[in-house]
Amino acid sequence: MFPLELTFCGDLPGFLRRSLRGSPRVRRNLAEKTAVKDVIEACGIPHSEVDLIVVLDPTGAAVCALDFRFQLDTPVSLAVYPALAPREVLPFAPRLQARDCDRFIADGHLGALARHLRLMGIDTAYARDASDEMLLKVMLGENRALLTRDRRLLMHSIVRDGYCPRSDDPEEQAREVLRRFPVFDHPERISPMSRCLRCNGTLCRTPKQEVLAPLAHELRTLQYYDEFLRCPDCGRIYWRGSHFRELTARLARCQ
Repeated sequence: MFPLELTFCGDLPGFLRRSLRGSPRVRRNLAEKTAVKDVIEACGIPHSEVDLIVVLDPTGAAVCALDFRFQLDTPVSLAVYPALAPREVLPFAPRLQARDCDRFIADGHLGALARHLRLMGIDTAYARDASDEMLLKVMLGENRALLTRDRRLLMHSIVRDGYCPRSDDPEEQAREVLRRFPVFDHPERISPMSRCLRCNGTLCRTPKQEVLAPLAHELRTLQYYDEFLRCPDCGRIYWRGSHFRELTARLARCQ
């Protein structure tokens, strides 16, 4: 039996199991050699939320960084940082989380978040009734980061990149995702109004002549607008109507 002390930094204490809440510092006693990833997740914190694990000396100074596979077998004090870990803490130590993800899959409870991301032209897969198995299959097969508030799902061993939105507000959730995965650091990856809000398909410009029949009931639209976009996957048609100003404002708030 040997003791461990873990200090969870940033907003990580919010993930702690109910019995451990009240302090960012957790003390555990281990009976056998254990991977540091397993110790952290046993406290309630998904590995996808941990960016840096630091060994502390008796004065509290950072000594070195550990990866998730490191086997703990002696008393040690650790500091655990969320993504994105402060640059000033062991600046040359490799971080544990990817930063350049720009493709996502959102679980069935995050439909509004998926729409916000699609509005910005960010490739976001979503199906309201998708099972956990399907989410993980698509995540792996299409190399997407998993967005879910299901912490147990994020703890699945095959999850490489993921994020648990903290806010209940979809617009704020979108801002969180953009902070966690700084997509706006690569402007070429942002193409607002380029994806179908319904199915995530890539919109294509389509001649007005080709939308006359499907929009026959939209006489005022056909009278005042000449430029149209169409989703080749589900067929939905878009134009810059009265809703465009609000969509543009919403996009600006997310940047």
